[in-house]
Amino acid sequence: MIPDRPLAQVGVLVTRPAAQSAGLVARLQDQGADVVHFPGLAILPTSRPDALKAVLAGLGGYDLAIFISPSAAEWGLAEAGPWPAGLPVAAVGQGTARALAARGISPALVPETGADSEHLLALPQLADVAGRRILILRGEGGREQLAESLRGRGAQVDYAECYRRGRPETDPAPLLDALASGRIDALTAFSGETLDNLLALLGPACPSGVFALPLFVPHARIAEHAGRLGFRAIQVTDPGESG
Repeated sequence: MIPDRPLAQVGVLVTRPAAQSAGLVARLQDQGADVVHFPGLAILPTSRPDALKAVLAGLGGYDLAIFISPSAAEWGLAEAGPWPAGLPVAAVGQGTARALAARGISPALVPETGADSEHLLALPQLADVAGRRILILRGEGGREQLAESLRGRGAQVDYAECYRRGRPETDPAPLLDALASGRIDALTAFSGETLDNLLALLGPACPSGVFALPLFVPHARIAEHAGRLGFRAIQVTDPGESG
């Protein structure tokens, strides 16, 4: 191992969507890693564009907008147009906050640690939201905990579903070759759905040794899902790419 390149000769599989992978790939390569990029998730336009437009047309009537992910920032702001003056914004994590800042919006509420609904709900500014109108910008589907908790605190909560997640049309042959040749030493995944898609794309040809490779995920919930799929060497990191 070279001291300033601690991942020299280590093969790392990156499964982030194509449009979100460049930063992680570059950081791993700077550490000396041999990166194999195989998108396990596709970010697609919402299947209900008219419903999204209708919700966003009323942005000015909300007291707070919460962005669930960097994709929500990208797709939601692209559709929203000029952001209403005086509408405060919350971000579930630092990655989402950076995506918003890159588009000219500085979130008023961001958890200092963590990147999930639980950490956002723990902020004192959200303890008393009775009577407030809150819009959650997210992908289609997903967890209901944030909305249910805010409604339990007396808020009126609506969704703006800005995008949808899907299985990419990725040729698995190069990845299967890399696995067969022993080129991959570790895996990374940022969602349970990514792992589901990865295994479905590899299909019956997926070597059983994949489940013994170190798998790095940024949340315990993803780790639990990975365990149910059969992965045996799971490491939960801090949130985001830095973790």
